[in-house]
Amino acid sequence: MGENAISGNLKNLKIDTGRSETLVVCFGEMLIDFVPTVGGVSLAEAPAFKKAPGGAPANVAVGVSRLGGSSAFVGKVGDDEFGRMLADILRLNNVDNSGMRFDHKARTALAFVTLRGDGEREFLFFRHPSADMRLLESELDKNLIQKAKIFHYGSIGLIEEPCRSTQLAAMKIAKASGSLLSYDPNLRLPLWPSEEAARKEIMSIWNLADVIKISEEEITFLTGGDDPYDDEVVLRKLFHPNLKLLVVSEGPNGCRYYTQEFKGRVGGVKVKAVDTTGAGDAFVSGLLNSLASDLTLLTDEKKLREALLFANACGAITATERGAIPAMPTMDAVQDLLSSSRS
Repeated sequence: MGENAISGNLKNLKIDTGRSETLVVCFGEMLIDFVPTVGGVSLAEAPAFKKAPGGAPANVAVGVSRLGGSSAFVGKVGDDEFGRMLADILRLNNVDNSGMRFDHKARTALAFVTLRGDGEREFLFFRHPSADMRLLESELDKNLIQKAKIFHYGSIGLIEEPCRSTQLAAMKIAKASGSLLSYDPNLRLPLWPSEEAARKEIMSIWNLADVIKISEEEITFLTGGDDPYDDEVVLRKLFHPNLKLLVVSEGPNGCRYYTQEFKGRVGGVKVKAVDTTGAGDAFVSGLLNSLASDLTLLTDEKKLREALLFANACGAITATERGAIPAMPTMDAVQDLLSSSRS
């Protein structure tokens, strides 16, 4: 099936515009992860691999929808079996995929990923180039982006042209439409030509975001080795004057938050973790779903702490199952976990 035919079919999947008041639009990569069928082995030792949908922005879009929110995904995949499979997965998860485009010349990105016996994650990417890197500004669904209450993105789109210029253009459209800009750098060093290039590009759009979520490891990387637990380091080097919220995720230990007016910490929700893949994306989707419904969270510390506890619970539930998209929690599941952890 050709690009025009597919795009035409997908155009019919527009969300009800009445829900666009809380719409979260996620921009970036969607790919196929190949994960070993057994745990604790290197990629070379793996006897076989199982495919799973991946890509942080797509995970967040599904996470928002799973919680009952309104979400859309903007990005490019190959005009191939995997690309059509990914478009279908979004549709089946009630994510508006009308902003997806299909490339005839480049394939859908593939990533082989494993958690080795020593606890280190090992990645092998096939993007030479992949379709997501070739999204053009002319292919953006501007109307969809303009409807976003929140426009969410990462840094992987900044690695190469033309996607870099396209991402900057999409951010500009969203900002001009009054969208809240949400940024999760989601550092994947093996994809970048060098550490210096990664640091420079990730920071090049830092001051444009209203909300930023980063990990402890990313603080260390972006500050050139500073202590990620030092509030002064975070506030001096990473907080900018236009930022409304900076969240530092600490995995099972919860998160820290910084705004213009207040800062603090919200503890994690205890679970038995099986696979942390997608837990950070589930955390982001929980936070953005709450924000899309009530932007006053950004200035009300009590409400913000409740939203961050909710986000922590979203991440915790996702860590109890394998895979990212299959493990994204429903609103009922999150409420049940929070109720049981209080009792």
